[in-house]
Amino acid sequence: MVGRKKEVKELNRLYERKQAELIAIYGRRRVGKTYLVDETFAGRITFRHAGLSPADENSKGLLKLQLNHFYNSLKLHGMEKCDKPSNWLDAFLLLEQFLQSRDDGSRQVVFLDELPWLDTPKSGFIRAFEAFWNTWGCHRKNLMVIVCGSANSWIQDKLINNHGGLYNRVTYEIKLSPFNLKECEEFYKSNNVNISRYDITQSYMIFGGIPYYMGYVNGEMSLAQNIDNIFFKKNAILREEYNRLFASVFVNPEAVKDIVQLLYTRNAGFTRREIIDKLGITDGGRLSRNLNALISSDFIIKYVPFGCGKREEHYKLIDPFCMFYLHFINNQKKVNEKFWQQNTSSGVVAVWRGFAFENVCFNHIEQIKRSLGISGVISDNSAWSKRGDDNDGTQIDLIISRNDNVINMCEIKYYSGEFTVNKEYYKTILKRQALLAENVSPKAAIHSTLITTFGLTHNEYSGAFTNVIVLDDLFKEE
Repeated sequence: MVGRKKEVKELNRLYERKQAELIAIYGRRRVGKTYLVDETFAGRITFRHAGLSPADENSKGLLKLQLNHFYNSLKLHGMEKCDKPSNWLDAFLLLEQFLQSRDDGSRQVVFLDELPWLDTPKSGFIRAFEAFWNTWGCHRKNLMVIVCGSANSWIQDKLINNHGGLYNRVTYEIKLSPFNLKECEEFYKSNNVNISRYDITQSYMIFGGIPYYMGYVNGEMSLAQNIDNIFFKKNAILREEYNRLFASVFVNPEAVKDIVQLLYTRNAGFTRREIIDKLGITDGGRLSRNLNALISSDFIIKYVPFGCGKREEHYKLIDPFCMFYLHFINNQKKVNEKFWQQNTSSGVVAVWRGFAFENVCFNHIEQIKRSLGISGVISDNSAWSKRGDDNDGTQIDLIISRNDNVINMCEIKYYSGEFTVNKEYYKTILKRQALLAENVSPKAAIHSTLITTFGLTHNEYSGAFTNVIVLDDLFKEE
């Protein structure tokens, strides 16, 4: 299995413990939660079940369908014939009886996938699950229950942060994040896809390190051909994925998509107040739930821009897949099946690569810090913009403000070759450094840092940068 070394190690450690375990695994759709459990516990799962997708929330009979499906899973695992359950209390009683009938003292692994889908309106699912765990499950030292779900806010609210009968019952939680660049490289190699790190980075800008999406890349085609095949040809496999992504995970998908589309319009993001004003929505619990759900699913982050106070927290879109979709597909009026091959050198794609690479860097801060030799130093990381006199201000792609009184002022450039500093750009760097110096403590040293693909051409102006980080540095492991 590619990546997930830490998660596999932890799951196996928990398997060997002589106590009841209730483990919650969550992460955005298609990130590989089910695959992780299947591969880690191959041949060791006593019972598994996956909820049915509630494609229509208001459809009648969904509870009955879920219960029948659960009953059928029990039968497939060898349960003796009995009456079908009419409610979740009876369903979990059947599960208890089945597990008892198979109990030989060895570890029993129960895997409940897409658990949030089982919690249909007025079904009493959570109360029944509480009864199952609190009355029976938590007392079985050989029982290991693993629950998964892409509806991360549900997992967090109903299980991890539950204040009722399941309070503090989850014994371990795993948030599964998308692959980083190094893991993407390993994934492609395992699939016999020979691709340069330059193109792996471009693929990350599109797929966001989601293994399910990357699995569609055909090693016999170029990256540009693959992108056309996956997104732009007629009936392309991922052309409608954006809408499916939100419809399958969020209770109010249209409201959530409105937030995402707004955040896409400004690289630095928006404050909560700006989101409310621009979308014309009310401030309240629903907005908080939607924002928290997007954060927990790795679609957005919440951060305080450099030099701002806590009240100026910004929400920023960081999901590459959403950014790619909104930039190239969302408003495309006419299908062009060779759009990417025909536009790979165009200005519109070059502009997208610029801000998309900035996002790659924001998602690889740890690798950047490791390359700077400061992995153990606490830092705040954000973009920064400053208005000057007569609107003659500046913008800095990334500032790493460190606890050791050093500030890395990072310029991010995605080039097909070495980056060259000319006289004009040299003056720009000095100006940005001077403006930044006016807004930081006199004790702080400012290090101009270049993050680029293939390095810096040495000339009379290359001394503008104290540090240079190249693409290979972003692929380094711990």
